[in-house]
Amino acid sequence: MAAGLPPDALGRRVACGTDYGTVRYVGSVSPTAGIWLGVEWDNPERGKHDGSYEGTQYFTCRHPKGGSFIRPNKANFGVDFLTAVKDRYGLNDKQDVQCGTGNTVVIGTKTVEFIGMDSVAEQQRQLNKLVDISVRECAVSHAGQEEEISRTCANMRHINLSKNLISSWETVVAIASQVQNLETLNVSENKMKFPSTSTFTSSAFSNLKILALNQTEITWTEVLLCAQGWPVLEELYLSSNNITVLERPDNVLQTLKLLDLSDNQLLDGNQLHLIAQLPRLEQLILRNTGISSVHFPDAGFGCKTKMFPSLKRLAINDNKISQWSSINELDKLPSLRALQCNNNPFVDTEKNPETLKQLIIAKISQLEVLNNCEILPAERRGAELDYRKIFGKDWLEAGGHWNPEKNKPSEEFLAAHPRYPALCLKYGAPEEGELKGQQPLTLKNQLLTLTIKCPEKPEQKPVEKKLPESMTIQKVKGLLYRLFKIPGSDLKLSYKSSKLEGKEVELDNDLKPLQFYSIESGDCVLVRW
Repeated sequence: MAAGLPPDALGRRVACGTDYGTVRYVGSVSPTAGIWLGVEWDNPERGKHDGSYEGTQYFTCRHPKGGSFIRPNKANFGVDFLTAVKDRYGLNDKQDVQCGTGNTVVIGTKTVEFIGMDSVAEQQRQLNKLVDISVRECAVSHAGQEEEISRTCANMRHINLSKNLISSWETVVAIASQVQNLETLNVSENKMKFPSTSTFTSSAFSNLKILALNQTEITWTEVLLCAQGWPVLEELYLSSNNITVLERPDNVLQTLKLLDLSDNQLLDGNQLHLIAQLPRLEQLILRNTGISSVHFPDAGFGCKTKMFPSLKRLAINDNKISQWSSINELDKLPSLRALQCNNNPFVDTEKNPETLKQLIIAKISQLEVLNNCEILPAERRGAELDYRKIFGKDWLEAGGHWNPEKNKPSEEFLAAHPRYPALCLKYGAPEEGELKGQQPLTLKNQLLTLTIKCPEKPEQKPVEKKLPESMTIQKVKGLLYRLFKIPGSDLKLSYKSSKLEGKEVELDNDLKPLQFYSIESGDCVLVRW
């Protein structure tokens, strides 16, 4: 074994300059002499091959060019925790000798100076004062001598150990077990091995309230195993860990108030049902998790779900949610107050951001903050009144009626507008004057004969359609999506009328009906994408 090479080098995390990797092989590489380390690099661009050399496979990599061989003297295996703390806070021995005060003692006729006696005591005092410690990117790889941390840094409560060279969860336990009142711990960006069985339990985290394990390659199964040692944990950050499936957290994580699963590509939205009974969960971050829908099957239209009973803040931005039905479902959450939902396909169905905001507000009754903007009472009232009026014609067509005994809207309408009955109770059913008498019996008299053209697609022949003037632009787009088989996000509508002398009017508000734009029979609707 090469001099200075740790006996447990295999599997250890190493740094080489600014690059990080994991040792996958220790030994000779024919025909060269001496010991080599086969390293799988975190950044595949640092590598050269897949662990093979001249036809011999020495180790394997996840990326075909993610590995290379380096000499042991090129690898930094890291330092112990206290060494990193002293270096980080300018309390290492070299600096102590240089700036320490001296004590003098007379022995016979000679005066002897003992350098550093005061500085050692001062160093101890300074380390004991440290409450919030950050040793991010300080190459920490192990705990050091047993009990040395507890003797030296007795008052630590918050530790940032992110992006170091920690190879296993046992190292984290060895450090944390020496910090009696540890409340916050960040060990993100350390690719570690975690326990695979529940036999290993420690009291090291008995007071831990906040834990960050982002980019550590932990699985949800391993989270649940480790969570047995987190009895009072309130915030857990697990972003970018390739977590795809969840399991029910039985008897663990019951104190959790915040869970961040962002940047994990979950198998589907149904995975959320498995964590829906966490009793104290107030904030759930699901940014960029690949979910395409949200639903709570235990509750019907206008009812509240028993899932996520305490959830107040939800982030589902940067996902694949394309249907408004998922937004309808969020009204079932009994405690929801704040929502982030930007960058989802359903957003593209409404080009006017103000109209989009109003639509979401009207659909979710208890929402107080949308995309980090407070919803004022007047704004909610306006959004709900507009929603009630705009979809009033659809309500009538679906069997809605001012007379409660005759009011029987269809299941299809209630599925699309589950809050509509509640809005009618809150503000009264829309009046006849508001809807200009467009009841189902008079609908036939309100049909518009329109020519649909695609000016930028000459190969598309003009199509003639009869559409009710009460039809919203959003529904017109839905018809055209099916007609031309084009994505809704790319669709732009306008119209020309003989009365406007060739002027083109943009149909820019999806919630407005055709009659809002004064379209008449014989006009031409222009479609672009």
